[in-house]
Amino acid sequence: MSFSTTDFAEIKWSLLACLLALIGAAALFNYTTAYEQQAQQQLKQAQTRLTEARNQLANAQSDLENMSVYQNEYDALVARKVIGSEQRLDWIEGLERLRVQKLVPEIKYTIAPQKPYTPNPPQNGGNFALNISPMTLQVNLLHEEQLLDFFKTMETQLQGWFLLDRCSLTRNETTASGIAPLSADCSGGWFTMQNRNAP
Repeated sequence: MSFSTTDFAEIKWSLLACLLALIGAAALFNYTTAYEQQAQQQLKQAQTRLTEARNQLANAQSDLENMSVYQNEYDALVARKVIGSEQRLDWIEGLERLRVQKLVPEIKYTIAPQKPYTPNPPQNGGNFALNISPMTLQVNLLHEEQLLDFFKTMETQLQGWFLLDRCSLTRNETTASGIAPLSADCSGGWFTMQNRNAP
């Protein structure tokens, strides 16, 4: 079978329609491919946002649980007057109460002005600044156990957080004049935590 130019005139409209159909199909294919890629990209973005939202929800739930756990610890520190301003008057009154209880024969102490405390190694305190009020103690003792009992009683009866740094014991020469046989020189400090954002 052969085509001539006269036959071409007969089928030109059909060929044109076929060519237009092919062009339309190619354009439609390209459009649907681009649309599918865009839809897949939007799906990935939506899945990423969903994952981020789930992670944020999990973090928020974890923070809520942690807050309830740490709230009790925070409240305990507030009740012990560790968080807040310096409690110098309370410490002095508490030490005077211990003196009246005669746990040791004699006690002398000095509490130095409060200053910022930098732990070694340095720690990040977040919103809280850690301060220390250094204290030195001179305690006369009948025996070593009195010193341990004194610090245990101080921990249970006085509000605050006292950290003992060091103690040195010396034996006194004479006990005939009423001097206790042992003396302890101790140093440490009262710690307080202040919220940097508090007024």
